[in-house]
Amino acid sequence: MMNWSRNNQLPVFFDRKNEIMSIHHWPFLLLATIGAGIFGAMPSTMPVALAQDGGLLHRIPAQTEAAPLTLENSSFLYNRPLPLGGVELKRHTIITVLVDISTQMISEGDYENRKTAKLSAVLSDWIKFDGKSIQAAPQTNGDPKVSGSLNSQFKTEADMEARDSMTFRIAAKIIDIRPNGNLVIEAHRTITNNEEVWQQSLTGVVDRKAIRADRTVKSDDIAELRIDKREIGHVRDGYNRGWFQYMYDKYKPF
Repeated sequence: MMNWSRNNQLPVFFDRKNEIMSIHHWPFLLLATIGAGIFGAMPSTMPVALAQDGGLLHRIPAQTEAAPLTLENSSFLYNRPLPLGGVELKRHTIITVLVDISTQMISEGDYENRKTAKLSAVLSDWIKFDGKSIQAAPQTNGDPKVSGSLNSQFKTEADMEARDSMTFRIAAKIIDIRPNGNLVIEAHRTITNNEEVWQQSLTGVVDRKAIRADRTVKSDDIAELRIDKREIGHVRDGYNRGWFQYMYDKYKPF
């Protein structure tokens, strides 16, 4: 509220309690009014300045806690390493399978069978038919007799020892990736030397953790392993059985 004084005819200010304020206070009142207008017009979402707290016992609130420091989120020189020597395992990636399979089987068997039998038979009465009725037939030469004996003995001894070994390296391709990350691999190779042909095939499922950094995996770490190895040529024909020998060994008629 503003009014004029009686002595010097200058405007004076009154507060809410109608008390007269000194005219010398009006510059401060003017500055306060202008400042209130400026700060009142500013948005209410201004950022709040925070000072650094050097206390060791001070704990930052949970909503402002940062992630733990690692090389990946704190170093400017860090580069995430590529898996397995810089090669990412995906479909159509080539890996090397080290096949090393050795099997050994030893079997022994003994079989013995003995059989003894005796037979003795006498025909004391016989019959005859005269065209009208059946009557007892006289045996003028005595009663027919049959006697015999059978003595059978069968003994078999069998020993078998077999050893197989297969060692080679082959390049396989990843043809599928299972939902759990396992890799389905497949490999085929054909080598022809004149009339000699070697064919090798391999399929299986391998865990990506079993593959080494040099992209090799052992055959012992492959599940559902299937290996197909074939030979064609003069060497194979030298020890190959003919069809008659094959049928005789398979069915053993005698």
